Amino acid sequence: MTAGRKKIGGLSMLLAAGMFGGAAPLHAAETGAELRELRQRVERLEEQNRKLDEALSEQRISADEPPLAARLKAAESDVFSFRKAARTIESIEGIQAGAGLTMFAQSLLNSEAAPGANNSELNYRADATVRLPAGTLGNSSEGFLFAHFRMGQGRGLQSPGPAFSATNTTSFQRPGAEPSDSTALLAQAWYQLNMPLPVGGNPQLSRRHLEFNFGKMDPFAFFDQNSAADDETRAFVNQAFLHNPLLDVGGDIGVDGFGFTPGFRFAYVNDYYKPQSYGLSVGLFGAGKGASFDDSLSSPFVIVQAETGQRFFGGLAGNYRLYVWSNGRGADYDGTVTQHRGAGVSADQRVGDAVTLFGRYGQQSRGKVRFDRALTLGTEIGGSYWARGADALGVAAGWLRTSDEFRRDAPTLDADADGVPDFGYAASGAERVAEVYYRYRLNPQFEVSPDLQYLARPGGDTAARAIKVFGLRAQLTF
Repeated sequence: MTAGRKKIGGLSMLLAAGMFGGAAPLHAAETGAELRELRQRVERLEEQNRKLDEALSEQRISADEPPLAARLKAAESDVFSFRKAARTIESIEGIQAGAGLTMFAQSLLNSEAAPGANNSELNYRADATVRLPAGTLGNSSEGFLFAHFRMGQGRGLQSPGPAFSATNTTSFQRPGAEPSDSTALLAQAWYQLNMPLPVGGNPQLSRRHLEFNFGKMDPFAFFDQNSAADDETRAFVNQAFLHNPLLDVGGDIGVDGFGFTPGFRFAYVNDYYKPQSYGLSVGLFGAGKGASFDDSLSSPFVIVQAETGQRFFGGLAGNYRLYVWSNGRGADYDGTVTQHRGAGVSADQRVGDAVTLFGRYGQQSRGKVRFDRALTLGTEIGGSYWARGADALGVAAGWLRTSDEFRRDAPTLDADADGVPDFGYAASGAERVAEVYYRYRLNPQFEVSPDLQYLARPGGDTAARAIKVFGLRAQLTF
């Protein structure tokens, strides 16, 4: 309306200028017609502005509103959507998540070798992990939070007969729970802070850093790692090959019944000579009752590990780790709780485009344990050699030597004083374990693996028959 009035005022001035400036006078009829037309035009503009204001006052787009209003609302909606998407992307940046489902069926091929044990078992386990950025400290130190949820059902075949090593490490069931009860829990929840060195320097140029962890953890996620034998959902499932047998099968790791424990870890990592790397780490974890939050971290499990990543065989990657440990609440085979000590080494080395060798060795230096030395060796061969690049064949063998004390005490030891020997056999030599699996990939998320295990002289019992176990594992990974 203001613009219309300006137009009318301007026209009046022109008319006045024409009349008083010597121009030819306009006829009154023509002037009146032009003024009426101009007034109508202004009124139409004001009506359009009113309808546009009314349409813009409503957020929704209606069918009878002016086209200009509809276009403005659509543009505004697009801008809002773009801003919302940008905020969403920013909020989830750095978040990592994963999930997996493992189902495993096993059967004893010679059930008479393990009398009293179930001939076949089926179990499942599901894992879900999430890693959340936890901000920065100072100008360069970054932290993140890691959470791991696990659920499952079924105990599996476990350790048939007197065998030291369990034949199924994918099972997940609450101790003492009914087989029909499923188990679900927060398995891990820990924080990690990465601090580039030197402190205050440019993190993009740093080739050395410190790592600090605390929370509820799986110690094997940070110690005794091995690229070829460290994941029971895709590789070996016998407990002797998953980790160092003295720590895992022998129980010196001191974790709770599910394999987790509260603790702390401090590590120094040097990548200055990349692709070579060096590291030194120290871990302090709850042991015994302390692992299940039933006691403090007094008399903890302590482990120190030195490691290096090297390139041998024409530049192929290899990892070598040496560690020593002390468990302030180690359990002797007679039930006594005392300090245990030991040392071990874990190594994996690629020797071909699709061939990785691995080995572990452990030796107990203190504590009355059933076996005091353990050696495991094996390989994983990728399927590219037979035109199945995503498949893999794994072969491993293990040797668990019975300790002198166990050989002496096994025939007659009656720690629970029930009048029946706890072991009741003459132990000698070593338990020998072998496993073969073939991992067949159906698609990137679905793999099937037949598995065959052989245990000779289980538990060091020379009179025990060898145990043969066949299994079939299905793995879904997302």
